[in-house]
Amino acid sequence: MEIRELRYFVAVAEELHFGRAAQRLAMAQPPLSRAIQQLERRLGVVLLQRNSRAITLTEAGSVLLREARFTLEAVEAAERRTRRAGAERSGVVLATKAGASSELLSKLLDAYAAEPDAVAVEVVLCGPGESEGLLRDGRADVALLHRPYDATTGFDTEDLHSETQVVVLPAGHVLANRPHVSMAEVMALTDLPLPRWPRRDGSYPDGPGPRVRDHTQLTQLITLGRACAVVPESLRAQLRDDHAVVPVSDAPIVTTVIAWPPHSRSRAVADLVRTATRL
Repeated sequence: MEIRELRYFVAVAEELHFGRAAQRLAMAQPPLSRAIQQLERRLGVVLLQRNSRAITLTEAGSVLLREARFTLEAVEAAERRTRRAGAERSGVVLATKAGASSELLSKLLDAYAAEPDAVAVEVVLCGPGESEGLLRDGRADVALLHRPYDATTGFDTEDLHSETQVVVLPAGHVLANRPHVSMAEVMALTDLPLPRWPRRDGSYPDGPGPRVRDHTQLTQLITLGRACAVVPESLRAQLRDDHAVVPVSDAPIVTTVIAWPPHSRSRAVADLVRTATRL
């Protein structure tokens, strides 16, 4: 299969309409239809069920859509990393969630800067879930990720720090003086629903909670009594007096890891990882 064919197929599979897919690809519809038919003949499977009213993916088409997305992401990542490696200004791009692991990040940057062969580190502060995407598509060389919220499959990782979680509530809430609460009690707070964070494609999961994109937006909604949030215990230091914090006894442990592509041969990335594990 050719990269061009995969791009064509992904456009059709996501739009489920040849006309819209052709417009998205800036090409005419007939050659797009012929390319998909040729791809089906070569693979020996039907990828799309077509009738006069709609287009749907077959099971084989769903598999190819998933695999094609990963393949195209890998190609784009290879392009970005190659261009950056050939640029005159060498350095490392580190992605991390804004507001998370702030103390650890500060110590890491200071310790690495003191190394004799240290290079410039560009820190990219991201929204929830974005660090993983930047590392996968080549816009970052290394990232601080947080299991179980971030997926680390496909990366090499080193565990750096583990911590419990707390629920953040408006000050004065009925649960504010409890020594601890359970996740079931948090989920039962119909007056303070958990927030909904965007997925990688920009869509939001269904649910009653408000849509949020960053930590500042979330803390203001909690202050206004519109939401609560379960967060790592270290974020307690960033909260204001109008927030209450209660440990969640059965929330999963959050582990901060430093992650990098397994095929990376960057000495700067290796030195940064070594510094992080030493800390």
